[in-house]
Amino acid sequence: MNFQVTVLKILVSYPGGFAPMADLKRDMAILATSGRDWAERTKRLASRAPDLHIFSKALIERLNGGWRIIDHGRAVLDIMEARPCDPEPANKEIQPEPPPALRLPVRRPGPIRRRQRRRVARERAQANAS
Repeated sequence: MNFQVTVLKILVSYPGGFAPMADLKRDMAILATSGRDWAERTKRLASRAPDLHIFSKALIERLNGGWRIIDHGRAVLDIMEARPCDPEPANKEIQPEPPPALRLPVRRPGPIRRRQRRRVARERAQANAS
């Protein structure tokens, strides 16, 4: 279990990001005994920020018998939790995407086209009448 990542995760879960030391210790104990999933998760998150130092980088501050995460600490945690783009597996079959449905725009005849169509219709009518 990575201590610093765990502290950030605990603090961010509290309203205002502040937790008294007693609550922080209790939550740490719960997470430390929760199993391998939490330990693996914190190691994975810590690997995304190898130079993480919550005190020297001023990601948290000590206040009135507890610790509080500051905005910069929240931003660092968000960056660590952001999922990297998953590369496509090499053995995945590549299937061509179906072409998008063709939707032709509806063209409404303007006044010039209407006149042309009327003229053509008149000429056709005259030719058929003769």
